[in-house]
Amino acid sequence: MSAALSLLQQRHSVPSRQLGEPAPDEATLQALLEAAIRVPDHGKLVPFRLIRMQGDAKLHFGEQLTAIASRNNPDMSEAKLEKERLRYTFAPLVLVVVARVDSDSNVPEIEQKLCAGNVAYNILLGAYALGFGAQWLTGWAAYDGEVAAILGLAEHEHIVGFVHLGTPQIDVPDRDRPALADLLSTWAP
Repeated sequence: MSAALSLLQQRHSVPSRQLGEPAPDEATLQALLEAAIRVPDHGKLVPFRLIRMQGDAKLHFGEQLTAIASRNNPDMSEAKLEKERLRYTFAPLVLVVVARVDSDSNVPEIEQKLCAGNVAYNILLGAYALGFGAQWLTGWAAYDGEVAAILGLAEHEHIVGFVHLGTPQIDVPDRDRPALADLLSTWAP
């Protein structure tokens, strides 16, 4: 079996709370991201971009999210607010994958968003191949207009996900996977 196929068969997410230092160093991160952006891109639109969050910026982002969550849900418990505040602080690196939808293009919006999603998935695959752990998360923040404004997103941009990267702090067992026989059919006229 090829190494690439073996990688696909073994890849799994590591919960963001179980990701610690070190994150990929700068040279490794650059190589990972250069590989990750090699995605199918109908129309060569490059309908994606990345935002890096590290260090204190992650806590500051969480504090801003907590303020939004508190305004939107005044009855939210202190425990849940604290969870929002710390959500992005566990992994040493968080990459925000952003879809940049060109509504004037003939390329359907879904294809542009899928292209950005492929970037996020390639980051997961690449991180695993390099011995790091990663988790792709969304949550309410990925769909909130105030959060988009905090991150400086334009009107035509949307968060595809927050990819948390670091070194696994525990061995994470693989989850149950669906049976291919339940998913694959053959079409015949």
